Amino acid sequence: MTLAPTQTKQYIEQRNEGYWIGETRISLDSIVYGFLNGESPESIAENFPLLSLEQVYGAIAFYLANREVVDAYLKQGETEFEQLQQSMRQKNPLLYQKLKAAQAQKQRQV
Repeated sequence: MTLAPTQTKQYIEQRNEGYWIGETRISLDSIVYGFLNGESPESIAENFPLLSLEQVYGAIAFYLANREVVDAYLKQGETEFEQLQQSMRQKNPLLYQKLKAAQAQKQRQV
């Protein structure tokens, strides 16, 4: 029996300085954070109905194979987000206070 050659699927694309699940608008970040928070691949797939379970496993495999690079990428994104938050706090402190108050009220209701 002769096996036919198979093509390797690429589950992750690098676009606009970010990583994305191939041909979707779903970021690798979304999958990785779910995985790091202890979600199962099946649970992650349920949270992203546009993705197949195969795509989720492919994204997790990509992360595990490139952990140092992806962790650095995620850390850079977190740093940029924190800087943006700080900038917004300084530019509009009243809005920031209102948002924090609304967030605190929402947490009390839960």
